[in-house]
Amino acid sequence: MDRILTVADQTIRRACAFAGLGVGFTMLALSFDMVLAFRAGAVLTTAVFAVLLWFGHRAPRADIRRTELWSVVGRGLRLSRERAQALLGRVLRERYLWHADRAAMLALALWGMAGLTWLLRFIRGVATLG
Repeated sequence: MDRILTVADQTIRRACAFAGLGVGFTMLALSFDMVLAFRAGAVLTTAVFAVLLWFGHRAPRADIRRTELWSVVGRGLRLSRERAQALLGRVLRERYLWHADRAAMLALALWGMAGLTWLLRFIRGVATLG
């Protein structure tokens, strides 16, 4: 069971790393305007959260044989197809939702940074008017 959890985490984290790379480079490209960079990062991270949530909810019903987890550990399982589907679908659901939770926390932090940066810019703008 530990091997299944490890492989499930590796496959999901690999996908999240590529998504994070895209979000990070987008934020870097928009770093000339910090509010815009944080806002874009927050929107994209929220999209990653939504995709992970969607994958998590459909994992128990999706054909497990079309996943990377099945290609690594599924062939070695000595279970019937229905039991393997139930086991691996449940594991994938749990791990997708765990990663979605972390993505949501990161998105909230980025939304907070965007709001704080906007507020500081607003206060500085008001201070220069007076």
